[in-house]
Amino acid sequence: MAKQMPKTSVFIEQSPGDYENGDIQKNLDDDGRPKRTGTWVTASAHIITAVIGSGVLSLAWAIAQLGWVAGPAVLMAFSFITYFTSTLLADCYRAPDPVHGKRNYTYMDVVRAYLGGRKVQLCGLAQYANLVGITIGYTITASISMVAVKRSNCFHKHGHHVKCQTSNYPFMVIFACIQLVLSQIPNFDKLSWLSIVAAIMSFAYSSIGLGLSIAKVAGGEHVRTSLTGVTVGVDVSGSEKVWRTFQAIGDIAFAYAYSTVLIEIQATFGNDAPGNFLTGFGFYEPFWLIDFANICIAIHLIGAYQVFAQPLFGFVEGWCSRNWPNSKFITSEHAVDVPFYGIYYLNFFRLVWRTAYVIITAVVAMIFPFFNDFLGLIGAGSFWPLTVYFPIEMHIAQSKTPKYSFRWIWLKILSWVCLVVSLIAAAGSVQGLIQSLKTYKPFQTQE
Repeated sequence: MAKQMPKTSVFIEQSPGDYENGDIQKNLDDDGRPKRTGTWVTASAHIITAVIGSGVLSLAWAIAQLGWVAGPAVLMAFSFITYFTSTLLADCYRAPDPVHGKRNYTYMDVVRAYLGGRKVQLCGLAQYANLVGITIGYTITASISMVAVKRSNCFHKHGHHVKCQTSNYPFMVIFACIQLVLSQIPNFDKLSWLSIVAAIMSFAYSSIGLGLSIAKVAGGEHVRTSLTGVTVGVDVSGSEKVWRTFQAIGDIAFAYAYSTVLIEIQATFGNDAPGNFLTGFGFYEPFWLIDFANICIAIHLIGAYQVFAQPLFGFVEGWCSRNWPNSKFITSEHAVDVPFYGIYYLNFFRLVWRTAYVIITAVVAMIFPFFNDFLGLIGAGSFWPLTVYFPIEMHIAQSKTPKYSFRWIWLKILSWVCLVVSLIAAAGSVQGLIQSLKTYKPFQTQE
């Protein structure tokens, strides 16, 4: 039975002055908001769910393209850059002082506090476009993993020579239906249990992939590798080698997708490695272990989808509540007694908007189901502005680093180098998408 609550918005926060002194104030933080209940465990779960994402699955392919010299070097470089700039970004959570300053609740709030102007809008465009792209990419990846379970059992039953064609689309629909339910989780505060489960799953499938790779090499199987990656004239043409190298860089950048949700959280294969090393059938046996790993991927991505979607949900809902504060459709909460759960506060705008978003991302994923190319493009498009440019610019503003000083110069050099790398990676991914589109027929079963 539903009961309409007073016309207030869950997105408009009360000021500290709205509360009297007493027990209520003990449940408030220094900014007058309800006391935060997150711990290092829940924060770590959100971060692990975001970082150990589907980008990990394409690393074997990326290393195969770059080789055993450039591959690990690029991997370590992106790791260092992401860690360094993430520490700069984390220090900007409060402004102007990193310890005692005013809290900022979103990436855009941080940019507004330190940089202002058009850069706030550019940050929002880059961040939320990236979040949309990631949720689409996760829909693609989850369906691929679900299909892989079915195909693995088909190969085990009928032999590896059978094509075992299976459509991704029913599994995309299944994934979307699950997200329709989970998307009604109001915010990050209620998401910690899902992130903890997702983090456990990500450790599970990553460990299985590592174990299978070690077992393959230890078993004495011949695996053709090279220091420079795939061989021109043998595996690929010269131009293909260049484009694949660019795309591999983008894939590695995507594997470190983290900065887009940092502020919100803080409030061994050879040259023939498949694009996704647990679904491209670099392994066939033990089939039950491959099935388990792919199930873990699907469960992890169910949670990861929410980690990246919640900031976008909150942004749109907050913007609408500020612009139409008197709209009952947008702001009213309705208490619903849900069996075995308790009281759930239903908001009709949240129900409609989030449902529409999940459906739209699922449809786009069905139209463009290109795993590697899509991940590379997302990584290339978001890495420089969100992971490098804004954190560095805000650090310079916060620390008042003198212009043309040694620190200012090397920070600027780092930013420009990362911009060039991002443009190169984006070009490779766009070329890959163009090649895929030449042979792709929408809504047909893929082998």
